[in-house]
Amino acid sequence: MKKYKILNFIAIILGFLLFSGCNNIKSSANFDTAKTISNNKLLRDTVFSLVASAENSTLNYQKSYGYIEDIGDGRGYTAGLVGFTSRTGDLLKVVQEYQKLEPKNKLVKFIPALKKVEGTSSHGKLGNSFVKAWKRSAQDPKFIEAQDKIGKEMYLNPAVHYAKKDNLSPLGQYIYYDALVVHGPGNDKSSFGGIRREALKQSKRPKNRTEERKYLLTFLKVRTKIMKKEAAHSDLSRLNVQRKFINEDKWNLALPLKWTMYGDRYYLTKKKLESY
Repeated sequence: MKKYKILNFIAIILGFLLFSGCNNIKSSANFDTAKTISNNKLLRDTVFSLVASAENSTLNYQKSYGYIEDIGDGRGYTAGLVGFTSRTGDLLKVVQEYQKLEPKNKLVKFIPALKKVEGTSSHGKLGNSFVKAWKRSAQDPKFIEAQDKIGKEMYLNPAVHYAKKDNLSPLGQYIYYDALVVHGPGNDKSSFGGIRREALKQSKRPKNRTEERKYLLTFLKVRTKIMKKEAAHSDLSRLNVQRKFINEDKWNLALPLKWTMYGDRYYLTKKKLESY
């Protein structure tokens, strides 16, 4: 009887340890999502610098707020921190948000013209006066605040939302954010939603780093096909950089980071980032 009690006690202890071990295995497979590119300033600024190197050939993303030009991709004017465009209407949303913060700003008078060109590649009645007003407005902290707000609502937060859903690291969050910036947040085949949907068909949602590597490479493979369809995005430098970081296990985007974008070499350190 005494022997039976001892064996029973041992069995209970072993069962408890096995159960705890299973739980630990399960939890270790998940990523720590406490720090994201949305709520962590260092990560956010790192991602902004990575995107700025692709969009504006600079590490200093602060210079991106005043950027504006027609890059010939059929989206009219591309401008600001994340490349808001007159065709997709997010540029209009920035100006409308700016109006809320500073009603008498230099861009308010262009709102009717922006509404007319939405959905087209036309400049309409915008022209050089609009371009100059945009660049001058970039000196106003409230204009920067307006860009940050719309950029966060439309691109940064959705990138983090879907990355968390797919168990992705900060590197994965950056890859999602870059895709949202370039392709837009829609659900058609050539937008972020369609690219993600196809990637999840071809590769299961990751549960660990090995699976994340496979999934992200699949996501980039799907995105490559979309990029090649547009002349303005046919250079795959930004995707090559992302593959490089995957191969180097830069899951947390820890600085320093080194990469080449469109032939230009970049080296980003924490000290350099904090100087911007």
